[in-house]
Amino acid sequence: MKLASMLLLVGLVVWGCAGTSGSMVTAPQPPGGVTPPVITASFAADKGRHGDPIRIYLAAEQKDGGMEMIAVQVSQVGYGVYPSDWIRLKEGNRARFVGYLQWNTARGEFLPEGTRMSINISVLDGRGNESNKVVLPYEFVSGTNSSAMLPAPFDQADVPRLGYISIVLRNGIKSEGRR
Repeated sequence: MKLASMLLLVGLVVWGCAGTSGSMVTAPQPPGGVTPPVITASFAADKGRHGDPIRIYLAAEQKDGGMEMIAVQVSQVGYGVYPSDWIRLKEGNRARFVGYLQWNTARGEFLPEGTRMSINISVLDGRGNESNKVVLPYEFVSGTNSSAMLPAPFDQADVPRLGYISIVLRNGIKSEGRR
């Protein structure tokens, strides 16, 4: 009986792996033929001074105009992953947008020189379909001028602000009785 159970289990595993290998090559389409949002361009300086605002530039589109939110999640070395922040898109930005998110890093605790993090961004539509994810590295370094030349399509005049990131950073270095 144990041998039969073991053979059945191995057979199911092999059958399951064979059945999923094709779906691992191409992403499955959402139901109803709706295409998910696509982030077409992104840019942010990779270094800056703690306390200076960070601008994260994004361009995205969705054919049916159903984009609703931008999701931002930060992973800080020495601290961990912060809860996601959600920025609602205005009605005029549901099909296509080019703009920036502003993150005012002066709020929260002081962060030491060299604090590194990854900023993970995606766009979601009203049906829960998620875009491709963008991961932007960032490091706090004093004496850095974070005003870089912007690449296209962000180099146009009057690129609008899409919203504010409200994640408040914490110091990940443990000190006496404190984190």
